[in-house]
Amino acid sequence: MSGDTKRSAADLGLPSRIQLIEVGPRDGFQMEDRFIPTELKVETIESLATAGLREIEAVSFVHPRVIPQMRDADDVMAKLSRTNDTIYWALVPNLRGAERALAAQVDGIHQVICCTETYNRKNVGLSIDESLAQLGEVVELARAEAGGRRDVVTAVTMAATFGCPFEGQVDDDRLVALALRLADSGVMQLGLADSAGLGHPELVRRVTAKIRHAVPQVSLRMHLHDTRGLGIANAMAALGEGVTRFDTSLGGLGGCPIMRGASGNIPTEDFNNLCLEMGLETGVSTEGVVAASTRIQSFLERPLESKILRSGTRQQLYAANR
Repeated sequence: MSGDTKRSAADLGLPSRIQLIEVGPRDGFQMEDRFIPTELKVETIESLATAGLREIEAVSFVHPRVIPQMRDADDVMAKLSRTNDTIYWALVPNLRGAERALAAQVDGIHQVICCTETYNRKNVGLSIDESLAQLGEVVELARAEAGGRRDVVTAVTMAATFGCPFEGQVDDDRLVALALRLADSGVMQLGLADSAGLGHPELVRRVTAKIRHAVPQVSLRMHLHDTRGLGIANAMAALGEGVTRFDTSLGGLGGCPIMRGASGNIPTEDFNNLCLEMGLETGVSTEGVVAASTRIQSFLERPLESKILRSGTRQQLYAANR
């Protein structure tokens, strides 16, 4: 073939603008046994912001005994320069975590509630109803903050939406019912997570369509793991249903602390490259993300999962073979 014929996002029936939420500094780093120095965490986060990521999940405010890697969350937030318009998110497990996050001047508070009782108890030691009650307290706290000096975005993610390693696939009606309860709590964003990478494109398409129809007032975001190599395919299915917000992780870092064998999130540079090649705007530099991933890969002394990090972009492959 002599060249590429590019069609617009509208021609493809896809959104023209995609928002990537970088979760590597939280979801990725928390899985690492080797402590990543605070300075390197800050350097990585700021490099990602410079690359165009305008939403970054930087830390989680959990007890250091549970996630030792996040023991410096307060220091990380204090050392970020905050000179751009990037929204910095924090994952919190409870009201105490939310109080710490607000004191650290985060811009968004994120919680996780699992779609099955078994998974939720293993994850946070609570029933789904107990987690919902805690969510209500956190949302009220964030509203009080917004009524004072600043706005705080709130989000909750439904973990194991597309398959629970303990209870299997949850019935669609139960998923919709949980989404309705979460939307009623007042959160601004609702995440659908393939926490263990058990989903497939048709399942993602069907469930996403039903939840989007049930809670049109809430912005959806996808959180997809690549355990079985279907992460990007599942993202494409969600794109086809009009989803425009995607959690991604530099280098494909991450995993599932509860399920053995689960891998990380879809790599930021891989998904960004796909979007750009298809004519979807992201505002993110693939090369900038690759630079941040390369630095972390060097520190961890192992290859990361990103295909772009390993092989390069289309233009780089062209150049290497001419």
